[in-house]
Amino acid sequence: MSGFSISRRGLLAGISAAGASAALSACGAKTGDTTSTGSGAQADTSGDTVKVGLLNSLSGTMAISEVTVHNALLLAVKEINAAGGVLGKKLEAVSQDGASDWPTFAEKAETLIKDDKVVATFGCWTSASRKAVKPVFERYKSLLFYPVQYEGLEQSPYIFYIGATTNQQIVPALDYLKKRGLTKLYLVGSDYVFPRTANKIIKAYAKANGMEVVGEDYAPLGSTEFGTIVNKVKGAGADAVFNTLNGDSNVAFFKEYKSAGLTAKGLPVLSVSIAEEEVKSIGTQYLDGQLTAWNYYETTPGAANTKFVAAYQAAYGKDKPTSDPMEAAYISVHLWKAMVEKAGSFDVAKVKAASDGIELDAPEGKVTVDGATQHVYKTARIGKVGSDGLITEVWNSGKPVKPDPYLRGYSWASGLS
Repeated sequence: MSGFSISRRGLLAGISAAGASAALSACGAKTGDTTSTGSGAQADTSGDTVKVGLLNSLSGTMAISEVTVHNALLLAVKEINAAGGVLGKKLEAVSQDGASDWPTFAEKAETLIKDDKVVATFGCWTSASRKAVKPVFERYKSLLFYPVQYEGLEQSPYIFYIGATTNQQIVPALDYLKKRGLTKLYLVGSDYVFPRTANKIIKAYAKANGMEVVGEDYAPLGSTEFGTIVNKVKGAGADAVFNTLNGDSNVAFFKEYKSAGLTAKGLPVLSVSIAEEEVKSIGTQYLDGQLTAWNYYETTPGAANTKFVAAYQAAYGKDKPTSDPMEAAYISVHLWKAMVEKAGSFDVAKVKAASDGIELDAPEGKVTVDGATQHVYKTARIGKVGSDGLITEVWNSGKPVKPDPYLRGYSWASGLS
């Protein structure tokens, strides 16, 4: 892929005993055959083309975020095919619409594995959709590459987590607020697993770090009624709002926020699910000066990102922004390609065994796969939304942060997992 340099080291180093055992149980045929992924599911690798699954919400409340992820996945597939494919085979992308409905995600995941016989699947956004499909991928011993930041406290032998885990996004965001004296937090989130788990972690951090949670509210996913919540925020005496709303609820929330006279200067909001695409949809007049926590921005410096932005905009339009989740989705396909080529096989067990130490010079900077957790090392970044709709970095961690999904390196988190 243009703009990436790849370094590969190690085979089984770092893979947990449980993960290795699960991987070795996924017996398969050699490349060029029909590769077994367990429980009767078979990935068809017999022809000149292999299928990869794309599982995203192309409709419903999450489409505001997930369509761009889908587009980025298609771009990666196109680039890989232009460069000769994977192990001499071209990729055929098979798309399924999760429709912002978690049972539908599970149903479509099974369709991709059983009927379409994909060699791997890329997608999901919300933790609710990931939780819904997790048992499906585990039952059939098929691989899912998940591209979005999430609440941590999870590992699966059949999921590679390419977005940030908690210590690569939420914890650095809290550190940033604390260092700036913003110690009284109001928590606002969508009512499902990610915001509730994230806020449990935030409250544990706050208790151990001299911070105070002065309010906590949730709205149904897709809700457009935020008058009551915003009025509570306004009267709570908070220094900052930590926002874990997802999807188009953010549009209504920030419009209500401005209508109530609240501003980024007076009461900043730090969001962990608003990227450039959402900024464009919400409107910069509502977000100017507000904060975000991610691992990538369209403005992230580097040759790899310059090429990536140019390629994406050439494919989808000069006015189309890039963002963290779609960048992670994009590199997830390239990471999988590197794993397969290192393994010399599409076989799931061999791909998993080959994953540890895979490195990419990605648009976000250097990323490295940690085979023990099937997460990646990522640089944490705090950004500020500008009047032009772009997000400019105001702080970063200086180097990629080792993934710690269960927060075992933090004494204050000992009771969470």
